[in-house]
Amino acid sequence: MDSERPLSYDTLVALAEAEPSVVGLVLKGSRAHDGMATEHSDHDLYVVVADGATTELSRLQGHRSPTLDVIVLPLAGFRAAGMPGFERYALARAHVVLDRLDGGTGIARLLAEKGRLDADEAFREAGDLLDAYANSLYRSLKNDRDGQHLAARLDAADSVRFLLELLFTLDRRPRPYNKYLEWELTRYPLPGWDTGALLEAVGRISSTGDVAVQRSVFARVEAYARRAGLGEVLDAWGEDLRLMRGGAGLVPTGSDDRTGADA
Repeated sequence: MDSERPLSYDTLVALAEAEPSVVGLVLKGSRAHDGMATEHSDHDLYVVVADGATTELSRLQGHRSPTLDVIVLPLAGFRAAGMPGFERYALARAHVVLDRLDGGTGIARLLAEKGRLDADEAFREAGDLLDAYANSLYRSLKNDRDGQHLAARLDAADSVRFLLELLFTLDRRPRPYNKYLEWELTRYPLPGWDTGALLEAVGRISSTGDVAVQRSVFARVEAYARRAGLGEVLDAWGEDLRLMRGGAGLVPTGSDDRTGADA
């Protein structure tokens, strides 16, 4: 490699393809999301090396430049990446650049596994997320009732984070980063939810704390959660549910109104 020239994406791909110990190359980030790359977007590349192998490319681990970020790790580390963790969504929607594992399908299979939560895992996480969502929702509505309008808006904004985590978990998918939320929902809608209506609702809740919209969304979430077997989480709120309820729910699309946690 020419140390006087910045390492380019194409050069690194060529070097990795020529290195037998490299079993996979995975591109994540904006350049793995069609239509999201800009003139400022770099290439975020995983270089996956066979377990126990040595390669000169290992010295590129952590390489960062305005055009290229590199992670070099063994296959075992790649298997564990994002399982769980913040990186899971990025890998779930990553592109396979090179796949030498298991006859040329192994890296793609690992990415697919990262994009699908186990049913038991989803159920456990959904219960905690539902309780956290209900907590922020309740605090927002209570603060609004008591004239604490700033606190109400802040709690409403907090509730959106848990709401989105919950909805994607019920569909057994990792939640996208905020940057990719519209991209994800436009291409892969949540079953039973109208994408435009949901995005408008979370936008209004985040910016204004609109009480009617919060209750409308909660009405839909409560129905979903109970069908997913999470009714006990809500019932534990007792009489406080009265404050959360009210309003018509968002209209779902189609007839499939299942939740992913029990699908």
